[in-house]
Amino acid sequence: MVGEGGQPLTARSGRVKEARKLSRRSVRTERRLFLADGPKAVEGALGARLPGGEVCAVEVFATGAAAQQYAALRDVAADLGVAWTPVEDHALATLSDSVTPAGVVAVCRFLDRPVDQVWESADLVTICADVRDPGNAGTVVRTADAAGAAAVVLAGHSVDAYNAKTVRASVGSLFHLPVALAPDPKVVVSQARDAGLTVLAADGDGETDLFDADDLLRRPVAWLFGNEAWGLPDELAALADGRVRIPIVGRAESLNLATAAAVCLYATARARH
Repeated sequence: MVGEGGQPLTARSGRVKEARKLSRRSVRTERRLFLADGPKAVEGALGARLPGGEVCAVEVFATGAAAQQYAALRDVAADLGVAWTPVEDHALATLSDSVTPAGVVAVCRFLDRPVDQVWESADLVTICADVRDPGNAGTVVRTADAAGAAAVVLAGHSVDAYNAKTVRASVGSLFHLPVALAPDPKVVVSQARDAGLTVLAADGDGETDLFDADDLLRRPVAWLFGNEAWGLPDELAALADGRVRIPIVGRAESLNLATAAAVCLYATARARH
């Protein structure tokens, strides 16, 4: 779709205005649509399918320069029947929260799945309880994808999975790895245990040292991580099968959430391989 006379759409066009509304969580939730900014995210959206077979991407907005630079993405969109809509640079900038927009933004369908579906044949799952920082959440999704996890569950009062910063921090992994949203972390922990997974709470005061946990890590495991500031509540950590601490050999007080998740997930991958 282009403007009158075959010109790219402007920031004032109705289509761009409607897409821009997806920057608000309430609108995303109501429409079950979100924005994916940049070529990696657009590539992921074009390659992802919903359970019913629909392509995740609904429409791609692109500047003229980006249409040339990412011609391969434009061809994929055409093959899939996904609209590739030329827009002016300023119009694209209003859809991106990047300091230097890459020139392509896709409108995408929500692709999270019901939490009760993530346990099927899963042997490594990441559960995040009340994770508030979008960069951390997206990085955990990316790391879980890289480490071979089966799914990530964002539980409790966690950040919106479709926040622009979360999507960007996942660097496309949001489109590769099943992500589930759940209101109650305690229920999620119970479901994981019922599915036969050993739930391990990452806890700085844990009774088991990660360096001595290989036997545990070779089992089907669900890692449980808490909030960036206050960690896991005692009543939630108590529901886990064990608490595992990451040894601190230097003088740092602790590791941030995304780094701790990376260490735990890769320790699991190393123990298995």
